[in-house]
Amino acid sequence: MLIAVIGVNHRTAPLEVREKLSFPEYNITQWLTKLQALPGIDGCAILSTCNRTEIYIAPVELDTGMSSVWGFLAEKSGLDISDIKNYTFSHTLYDAIRHLFRVVAGLDSMILGETQILGQVKRTYEMALEANTSNVVLNTLFQQAITTGKRVRTETGIDQNPVSIPYAAVELAKQSLESLIGCSVLVIGAGEMSELTVVNLVANGVSSVIVSNRSHDRAVQLAEKFNGRAVKFDMLFHYMTQADIVISSTAASHYVIKSPDMKRVMEQRGNRNILMVDIAVPRDIDPEVDKIEGVTLYDVDDLQNVVDANLAERRKAAVVADGIIEEELDAFMCWLSTRFVVPTITALKKRAEEIKQRELSRAFNRLGDLDDREKKIIGSLANSIVNQLLHSPVVKLKKYAVTPEGHLYTEILQNLFNLEVEGQRTQNNSQLEPIRKKMISGSNCTDWHHVHTAKAMESGSKE
Repeated sequence: MLIAVIGVNHRTAPLEVREKLSFPEYNITQWLTKLQALPGIDGCAILSTCNRTEIYIAPVELDTGMSSVWGFLAEKSGLDISDIKNYTFSHTLYDAIRHLFRVVAGLDSMILGETQILGQVKRTYEMALEANTSNVVLNTLFQQAITTGKRVRTETGIDQNPVSIPYAAVELAKQSLESLIGCSVLVIGAGEMSELTVVNLVANGVSSVIVSNRSHDRAVQLAEKFNGRAVKFDMLFHYMTQADIVISSTAASHYVIKSPDMKRVMEQRGNRNILMVDIAVPRDIDPEVDKIEGVTLYDVDDLQNVVDANLAERRKAAVVADGIIEEELDAFMCWLSTRFVVPTITALKKRAEEIKQRELSRAFNRLGDLDDREKKIIGSLANSIVNQLLHSPVVKLKKYAVTPEGHLYTEILQNLFNLEVEGQRTQNNSQLEPIRKKMISGSNCTDWHHVHTAKAMESGSKE
């Protein structure tokens, strides 16, 4: 069974194209059912997030399955197939598996090492199970991908270093205040950056949120999200006397907080320490404020320095993660290799059973009247002979399945016993000789699978 993926992400297509190719979770089951019913597809799963849509299939026949997916995406989006191909990527077997492992590890995300994608891949697998569109190959693929994602994060810590401005603001706040539990924050400005920063502050223990914005209605909307309160913009400095942390991110073209204003605030606070984080560009807070006793001020450059340092650490972790992915990839490919020999083993046992039953029937007819005990003894003898004869070939074939010569042993066995295996057919083809030589000179499961894929596709195999 082959594996393929066709997808679009933030690197291959603009937002307006990604939107047309996205699949809302509420009706993804219907789309999965429709996709699986198309020609050439045995199993399928759809990964759809804000930055990517990826369709994984276990095709009965590769070209037919891929064509079905292109047509499926065209119908969903209203775009021409040629346009879709310009904005999408496609991978098969080895490259498709590696791609999914990198995705789930966070190595293919806009933010290197982000953790949300692990849950999204897990949900993708769950929805395919719920829709009954997965199969044994995709089940094992997604299970091992999820395990790989967890292993990467556990062994590398790739997700431990914040690489966004809001996260960096929280990290600096924790360094400055040691603990954020029970702290209060005053948010100046009600835009996206302010909201993301508050989300992370609250997640780290901040218990009180006050929002001040020139548009009071917008301040009310943001405050309600955190069970906080909104205050008028002209009351800003009054409430600053109560806050432990000030986050400022407005669109003002001038300083919102000037040094003389802050000196008065600190006098009213009794010089009790305050942390101020200025995320705005241009800056909201006069840099002279940092010279006031009790004030610690960070601006966007300070935050960016944290992001850059943490990103460097994530890149180091990504190198280790790639090594883990290669290990998991080889393990999966070896498992997939053994699956190829299963139909041959099944056919061999079936042929042996047919011969045994035919010869037993002939023997019983020649021997005449036999009681049940005598028939049972003869039947047990026949079973024992067949099982002992098959034991070694079956064990050896499973062992050889994960070697470069695995396909050759399978083909030889099929020819020796004249086995008919559904979806596989043996043939003497001079064009395959270079591939056979490469198989014999190969060294690992990965090499074998590149070769096996070439043979399977050339011979029209459904395996």
